[in-house]
Amino acid sequence: MKIRFGYVSTALNLWEASPSRTVTFKRYGQLGKEEGDRRLLEITRENIRNTLRIIHYNIAHEIEVYRFSSSLVPLATHPEIMWDFISPFKDEWKQLGSIIKDHNLRVSFHPSQYTLFTGVREELTVNSVKDMVYHYQMLEAMGVQHNSNINIHVGGAYGDKPTSIIRFHENLNKLPVHIKKVMTLENDDKTYTAQETLAVCEKEDIPLAFDYHHHMANPSEMPLEDILSRVYQTWERTKRVPKIHISSPKNEKDYRHHADYVDLDFIMPLLKTLKEMDLDADFMIEAKTKDKALLQLVEDVSKIRGIKRISGGSIKW
Repeated sequence: MKIRFGYVSTALNLWEASPSRTVTFKRYGQLGKEEGDRRLLEITRENIRNTLRIIHYNIAHEIEVYRFSSSLVPLATHPEIMWDFISPFKDEWKQLGSIIKDHNLRVSFHPSQYTLFTGVREELTVNSVKDMVYHYQMLEAMGVQHNSNINIHVGGAYGDKPTSIIRFHENLNKLPVHIKKVMTLENDDKTYTAQETLAVCEKEDIPLAFDYHHHMANPSEMPLEDILSRVYQTWERTKRVPKIHISSPKNEKDYRHHADYVDLDFIMPLLKTLKEMDLDADFMIEAKTKDKALLQLVEDVSKIRGIKRISGGSIKW
């Protein structure tokens, strides 16, 4: 069993490397169009530059799995702006993509919880499609759209889960097919369990990005082994190792909130199950300290008898 570890968005070990700097629409209006547009270009250029720094940092530490910030481009989907964020940075996007491909890195996006397809209002679905297109355009500009994923949740239940699921399938038809091909769905910590999300994934032929912490907070009736078996089947058409999200509770009271680091004892049942089933996986760490949590966890895991650290960001058991 081989596991590669990744993290989300910002490398905290780097100085001033946020890829998520932004400007509000209110501030944009105060600046005026000419100065506002200049500010959008300036911030986006800085976010892309910091992303490049983070990618180089990941390569240096042999971290092969990474999730981009969804806030790379300020006001990218705002209806009163909708500006061209691809052309001015054509070379920068290509540079990012070339490095990602040269080093065989696995990258992804995770839009916010407001990007969903169970919404009752048509406006929410329209905005969700717009947001998915925005994320896809960035992957396309990098030339990595065929080997990357855009991950979202099923959405809300709105007091009627069966009807909301039907609405999800109907609304998803409004998403361009080429974007649907790169999307994944994730079980959540309150509403849709892994078992319920699996049913949606299997019907739509969408891979499931299994979240272990969410599963523990919002468990299914099925045993973990059965869930994982079905999860892995949803990834078969992609020819890629499934991605699994890991984190641990902040504390017993704030069980759903992510802790700063990952508690090894909390994820051990998952690790042992994967070992027993002889399944490789890519772990996306969703801890508050991001890359610091990753490096600490790899070190902690590699101390277990029988486990060997085979790179800066991966282990073999």
